Amino acid sequence: MSEEHVVAPPKRSLGGWLLIAAPYLWLLIFFLAPFLIVFKISLSQVAIAIPPYTPTFDLAEGWQAFWDSFSDFSFENYLWLTEDALYWKSYVSSVVIAGISTILTLLIGYPIAYGMARSPQSWRPTLLMLVILPFWTSFLIRVYAWIGILKNEGLLNQLLLSLGLISEPLTILNTNIAVYVGIVYSYLPFLVLPLYASLERLDGSLLEAAEDLGCPPWKAFWKITVPLSLPGVIAGCFLVFIPAVGEFVIPDLLGGSDTLMIGKTLWSEFFNNRDWPVSSAVAVILLLILVIPIVLFQNQQQKMSEKNG
Repeated sequence: MSEEHVVAPPKRSLGGWLLIAAPYLWLLIFFLAPFLIVFKISLSQVAIAIPPYTPTFDLAEGWQAFWDSFSDFSFENYLWLTEDALYWKSYVSSVVIAGISTILTLLIGYPIAYGMARSPQSWRPTLLMLVILPFWTSFLIRVYAWIGILKNEGLLNQLLLSLGLISEPLTILNTNIAVYVGIVYSYLPFLVLPLYASLERLDGSLLEAAEDLGCPPWKAFWKITVPLSLPGVIAGCFLVFIPAVGEFVIPDLLGGSDTLMIGKTLWSEFFNNRDWPVSSAVAVILLLILVIPIVLFQNQQQKMSEKNG
């Protein structure tokens, strides 16, 4: 091809460059910069000072002092986390509780989202409002309300006793069951909303074609609805699992002292022990535990998209 037929790419305007740079600036300001600050503190040592760690950067002492302070950094806090069983038990317990809670939320949320997507068009705004309505109340108040429901003399035990289903109050509060109840209730809308958006876009003609070809409704649901709703399922599960792993309010209020989750451990190190370096190391490892699977999943999804054209 001759050079005169080569079409030069159009020049991008300043507005176009700013539009492209906006998400990167967002990540830089609100993710990368805070992460680097926390990572820097995790390499420091605890000290009785303000702030409670050393070394600290002070440009008034000159750039040489600034660079010399890097020599005081160490991975001692990370080694400490590997030697103390409390931390890795907290990580494992958090992942298990968050995983079970995500599965329970999916089992409850999928029928709700499916029913909303198959309801008459005029009902959907009302149903959506009912799902979103709990967000209008404080998260802390909603969790506190479950204490009144789940405690021994609470509403749930009174109802079961009045119906004759139990002879003595059940101990639910201050157990892992109460934590599951609190997490499922609090994060259910995070799973229902993206799943509903995925199911609402489902092409109904596919189900009609399957029905015309003699496919039973349950088989059409399994072969057509479930695969096409997987993007919503995956997005909803991530939105439940990620905050549930670092949750500390629900296990602290509903789970009691025996419930071990990394969010409670992090809170204790930061506010009770005032050990900022160790708590920062805990936070960095927690972030890596959550980010690495997401990045691997995104890469896998991108490869599948490129393979499917």
